[in-house]
Amino acid sequence: MSTETELLLSSLANQREHVLGILEGLPDEDLRRAVLPSGWTCLGLVRHLALDVERFWFRSVMAGEQVELASDGDAWQVDPDVPAGDVLSLYRREAELADGVDTAPLNWPDFFGNWRLENLRAIILHVITETATHAGHLDAARELIDGRTWLILT
Repeated sequence: MSTETELLLSSLANQREHVLGILEGLPDEDLRRAVLPSGWTCLGLVRHLALDVERFWFRSVMAGEQVELASDGDAWQVDPDVPAGDVLSLYRREAELADGVDTAPLNWPDFFGNWRLENLRAIILHVITETATHAGHLDAARELIDGRTWLILT
């Protein structure tokens, strides 16, 4: 693995830590409560990151694995019977598996048409951007729920 890849993965790890860190201490009912008009929940967003981002980009696209992917918008939904800890563990596990991928893309979905990310570097940068964006969404949700913020933990 190149030094640049290690640096990019370190940046991604920081964003993943932010996603999990901003949710620390939230009770189950708050993890499952929609606080913005769009209706997503913190737990649903984490599940989306696990399935539509980590699993999709690294395991399906990069590694070419035949993995189960969520259907349109389904990743955002968390069954009430699924423990919150299971969703958080799924995200951690997918991130861990993603960090082991070090190859050129082996599978490119047809639904992207002509748009393409050509290499591991481009995909890691894409995932960093998406993860950081969603970490910001979680910041806003957490502040609305109980006033806590990530940079100044209050």
